[in-house]
Amino acid sequence: MSSREAPDRSRIFLLSPANCGGERCRLLFRPQASFELAMQLKTPKGAAIADVFSFLSGLYFRGKVAYARAFAREAFVITPDRGLLPIDTHVNLEDLRAMAQVPIDLEEPRYVEPMRRDVESLSGRGKRDVVLLGSIATGKYVDLLLPWLGERLKFPSEFVGRGDMSRGGLMLRCVDEQRELAYVPLHNAVRKGTRPPKLAKRQWPV
Repeated sequence: MSSREAPDRSRIFLLSPANCGGERCRLLFRPQASFELAMQLKTPKGAAIADVFSFLSGLYFRGKVAYARAFAREAFVITPDRGLLPIDTHVNLEDLRAMAQVPIDLEEPRYVEPMRRDVESLSGRGKRDVVLLGSIATGKYVDLLLPWLGERLKFPSEFVGRGDMSRGGLMLRCVDEQRELAYVPLHNAVRKGTRPPKLAKRQWPV
């Protein structure tokens, strides 16, 4: 997409989750934590899951959120135990504690059943493309999504071979340049490849 073209906002974006069991998540549970996000999470309303997972995951998730906001009307986060949640859904500490107890594993019914419910619902919503912004090298997302979405399930072709940090940087750069990535169907796609060259250093205006 050139900078003069409006994005096709009919697509639905799915964002893979952040790690809810790591050290950054434990920071949010510390009684002495007084930064803004931690304080919000201590309230019944909580904070937007997009903000929480951006804190937990850093550059990668920030890139996904910024990219989804720039190029899609609808975006959902894949969660360990609640299926697909809109990125502005609020969660609190109790929600995070519950998520941390559920592994993202195809043998785990607490992950699989809510996902199947929501993906089945998504599959009945017309013929819009669904773009996965997440790992495609393993089956933990793809194997749940592909049977329901088929050819509608796509991913950015430039993700192949890139690590999480590279993907995050790429998406933030695309937002800045108003340039949407190219999407290809996941069905029969090459999901692993050689690592591409590092992103060139940005040239900022003086």
